[in-house]
Amino acid sequence: MNTSDQKSLLAIALFAAFADGEKAESEREEIRRIAASLAGEAGGPELTTLYQDVLLKRFTLASAAQALTDAGQRQLAYEMAVCVCDADGRQSPKEVAFLAELKPLLGLGAQDTQAFEAQADALQTALPIVVHAPAVPVAAAAAVPAQSAVSQAELDKSILNYAVLNGALELLPQSWASMAIIPLQVKMVYGIGKAHGVELDQGHIREFIAAVGVGLTSQYLEQFGRKLMGGLLGKIAGRTLGGLGGAATGVAFSFATTYALGQVARRYYGGGRVMSTELLRTTFQEMLAPAKQLQSQYLPQIQQKASTLNATDIMAMVRGKI
Repeated sequence: MNTSDQKSLLAIALFAAFADGEKAESEREEIRRIAASLAGEAGGPELTTLYQDVLLKRFTLASAAQALTDAGQRQLAYEMAVCVCDADGRQSPKEVAFLAELKPLLGLGAQDTQAFEAQADALQTALPIVVHAPAVPVAAAAAVPAQSAVSQAELDKSILNYAVLNGALELLPQSWASMAIIPLQVKMVYGIGKAHGVELDQGHIREFIAAVGVGLTSQYLEQFGRKLMGGLLGKIAGRTLGGLGGAATGVAFSFATTYALGQVARRYYGGGRVMSTELLRTTFQEMLAPAKQLQSQYLPQIQQKASTLNATDIMAMVRGKI
């Protein structure tokens, strides 16, 4: 895959990220940072202005699609776009319209995309839907600690299991692998809240994750971008590209993000849900460095987990226990 192909694939992912037209300024800034970071790592001069080109429509969706001449890359571009549109929950009408526009531009028909769309939809609907409860943090005068139904050791073990699993997903080249990471983070937070007597639906959990500072759309973009630049992502001409050895950066990102998120959720729900948004974000950032160090310790387990995963297993994990 050459630099032009990488540019086109990333451009389509960026178009998908902005398709709903409702990104918060913080999420837009995070997307800009990621685009700049990936351009610097790739070393390609054409990628350094990609974010601005997409935002200002100097590089159009049609031109990005037309530049992809390989059938496998066109399929990959559509799958990436679906994942990005699904990142913050069910697709908005604008995102549905965007994907409907993108499909013919890539020369894809319903028979080309039906199976993947069904898989993406299944991952969304497999998550818990329960009665609404407040999830976005509001500071209170005093904390009322919540008694957990399980021990702290059990919660820590569960958080670590989710982190290892999501790290393993980063090692896989298939696009469905990254598609499962955020649903599994949602499931993890749901389980932590439930252990402390709080049941949340996935919409509120996604709001909590965003409040912590984990961008939903930007997280997918970073996962895809790093795998793409590392030559790990894609199914080209029916062949899966890449291998387990080239995704160390991705594993550190996904493992650490999931582990830190879980630990912040444990403190938040265990402490009576009174941490302010600022405190949540500060705590999350403080947890990232030790989480990245912990990743090195568990790399053999992550690699072992990656060698055994398939789509059926991932769906079962989203629906059931890890």
